[in-house]
Amino acid sequence: MSTNTCRARAGAALLAALGLAMSPAASADSDAELAKKAQNPIAAMISLPLQLNYDEGYGATGDGEKWLLNVQPVIPFDLNADWNLISRTIVPLIDQKDFVAGGALDESGVGDVLQSLFFSPKAPTAGGWIWGVGPALLLPTASDRVLGGEKWALGPTAVVLKQESGWTVGVLGNHLWSVAGEDDRDDISATLVQPFLGYTTRTYTTFMINTESTYDWKGETWSVPVNLMATQMLRVGGQPLTLQAGARYWADRPDGGPDGWGFRFAVTFLFPR
Repeated sequence: MSTNTCRARAGAALLAALGLAMSPAASADSDAELAKKAQNPIAAMISLPLQLNYDEGYGATGDGEKWLLNVQPVIPFDLNADWNLISRTIVPLIDQKDFVAGGALDESGVGDVLQSLFFSPKAPTAGGWIWGVGPALLLPTASDRVLGGEKWALGPTAVVLKQESGWTVGVLGNHLWSVAGEDDRDDISATLVQPFLGYTTRTYTTFMINTESTYDWKGETWSVPVNLMATQMLRVGGQPLTLQAGARYWADRPDGGPDGWGFRFAVTFLFPR
């Protein structure tokens, strides 16, 4: 066997060994990046969050309770070398009961769908900030009038965040005005403000606090749930996903709104490109 052949085989063996040695680290880096992207609402990655919420204390008697499953697909689109378009959709599946005596508001079905589009630069700013802005549209898709507002509404939406040294900090918001719909239903003018703060550990566990505060300009009332959540990034059969569990406290609410504590459980399927 020639010297060159021996060297070639030795080099190939060395590269193979290095590849085997490096693969766990490469996988770890990939998981770390996925755990980071999972906390970014406008990451350029397809994801499918399934978010289950439970709250109680609804109605004049406080006996009402609601289960809410939000199906929230996120789909990015490449516009050009510099910009992405991020589509975020929220499809609410609702089961509510005991809101009023006699069960007149007991109902299960689909609520109104919220569609948001964010135009976002592919590269963060010089300071490391990630941002996106675009339109939001509320669609009157409720399967029953007690599950939705029967109004079309639209307005602006925006998000800005920064991720550094395991920390994620940012705020998402929108404002919706009703523009069409049933005349006998209340008009919509509502502002959502959602600040969030989280920290991701080296084991891909994220601890986060946020509020999903809404101000109703027509009724002049706040709804302020404060969410405390823990999220774990993992792989099941090679499929990356996150599992989330947490509790929330209603710091403020309109009359007849939820009271006290509720909880949230979510699973998000991640589809990196």
